[in-house]
Amino acid sequence: MDEKKIITSDKLPKAIGPYSVGTVFEKLVFTSGQLGLDPQSGNFATDEVKGQTRQALENLSEVLKAAGSDLKHVLKTTVFLRDMNDFAAMNEIYANYFVELPPARSAVEVAKLPKNAAVEIEAIAFIP
Repeated sequence: MDEKKIITSDKLPKAIGPYSVGTVFEKLVFTSGQLGLDPQSGNFATDEVKGQTRQALENLSEVLKAAGSDLKHVLKTTVFLRDMNDFAAMNEIYANYFVELPPARSAVEVAKLPKNAAVEIEAIAFIP
């Protein structure tokens, strides 16, 4: 019988609530939203959206790695932005991480993100 597995890694920022950084069911990986937090300090890598996007994607990559997957196997992402005016800046960094066969994506502006982040990114991927 298949069951849900919880993803953990000491290479990620600590969860700031009662949730897992990701879960695996069968060959699917579901990640929690990743902020641009530095895993060692727990603080934002930078105040601006480009740096936070880069760190959020690095954190997302670590979640996927801990699950046995990687960014090449992402099927769908959701990007939450504090300000839709930051879309182009976020997209510039995002494009460097998903060069070939980019996943489906939604990008939305939200009223507020945890810790007043500029960006949060979550993903669904598969384990090859």
